[in-house]
Amino acid sequence: MDLLSALSLGELALSFSRVPLFPVFDLSYFIVSILYLKYEPGAVELSRRHPVASWLCAMLHCFGSYILADLLLGEPLIDYFSNNSSVLLASAVWYLIFFCPLDLFYKCVSFLPVKLIFVAMKEVVRVRKIAVGIHHAHHHYHHGWFVMIATGWVKGSGVALMSNLEQLLRGVWKPETNEILHMSFPTKASLYGAILFTLQQTRWLPVSKASLIFIFTMFMVSCKVFLTATHSHNSPFDVLEGYVCPVLFGAAWGGDHHHDNHGASHGGSHGGGPGAQHSVLPAKSKEELSEGSRKKKTKKAD
Repeated sequence: MDLLSALSLGELALSFSRVPLFPVFDLSYFIVSILYLKYEPGAVELSRRHPVASWLCAMLHCFGSYILADLLLGEPLIDYFSNNSSVLLASAVWYLIFFCPLDLFYKCVSFLPVKLIFVAMKEVVRVRKIAVGIHHAHHHYHHGWFVMIATGWVKGSGVALMSNLEQLLRGVWKPETNEILHMSFPTKASLYGAILFTLQQTRWLPVSKASLIFIFTMFMVSCKVFLTATHSHNSPFDVLEGYVCPVLFGAAWGGDHHHDNHGASHGGSHGGGPGAQHSVLPAKSKEELSEGSRKKKTKKAD
């Protein structure tokens, strides 16, 4: 029996899944995505000196997930840019955030209570993109579970997964910041969500798509709003991973940090490594720890 139906919330979930994303939710998605771009070191200077490069970076922040999904499914990478309304809306947001007189637009949308509303609405878009991506991949590869999971994952966190390419457009090359090596909460949540939606799509999870969208959206909105409001960069999955990873992999999550100094800051956020490992870190690693923590604060939320 469907859980939400049993709670008489089935109709609410169905109505929620049919709410159109354009233009209100998409606008919120663009605002938060480009806000994170402006937080990046040197992004404001880039917009003044090289506005075309800045605009391309903004488009990657807004549409990177679609580009990656099209790449996986062998479709034209530029296909989504035929959606003139979305591109123009994203471009208008980019211009207002970077070039509005007195930074008025930026100050308004970055005001925390207002920003939390936009963050919540962005997570609605994220979950819907994961569901749509898996449904799309299912038509191409009916029994390709891994293809469906990969497509849903990049749909939900494609911006973060393309971070190194976006950095190159800004003249930065830091491969140690690869999102695969240092997964943020949205990237992990998108992966877990892609697995759930794949199980639902292949009928291994006895719940309707509308109900799953509703439940997972509530989870994502609650977590992301809380993390943003408290300025926390931890993941709600840290505690579970701290118990599961030693059992499955024989070491704490990120237990190889003594081999990789750049992973030190990431290991600290997951709470997986023993205290002894952190106590023997050399001075250089501690400096990289601080640098990694600073970068993590400006990491894209997708």
